Amino acid sequence: VEAVHLIADGKAPRIPQPKEGATYEGIQKKENAEISWDQPAADLHNWIRGHDKVPGAWTTINGQVVTFYGSSLLDASVPAGQELTIKGASRPGLVTKNGLVVFGNDGKMVLVRNLQFEDGKMIPASKYFSADERTTLELTEEEKKIAEDIR
Repeated sequence: VEAVHLIADGKAPRIPQPKEGATYEGIQKKENAEISWDQPAADLHNWIRGHDKVPGAWTTINGQVVTFYGSSLLDASVPAGQELTIKGASRPGLVTKNGLVVFGNDGKMVLVRNLQFEDGKMIPASKYFSADERTTLELTEEEKKIAEDIR
């Protein structure tokens, strides 16, 4: 009440805010968003979620910077999946049908739904091992003739 009266009377003290620490710009740099794997799953999830979309929490997989998006805590039994070695992680991640499962130092799990590579390409984490596969379109003779007619 006293503070409100001081403001109303125009007598409230005015203390300028220091310039140091007055912005969040320093936090939102890509180099500051690397994932530290030596922490519990809840902290990993909060780190990934806190950097989702800008600048994006990242780690190194197979020598390439990979950014994680769309995390959630996973409270279930360890799902079946293909192991993926992640630099700095004490335990390999698992590429499952729902995404990439990573483990905190407490043994609990975090599910990551999307991955983005250095070239900007984003894929569902569940498609990590099939991302480089290319499918070719096989045309029947009739379809080849139609394609040639269209050309």
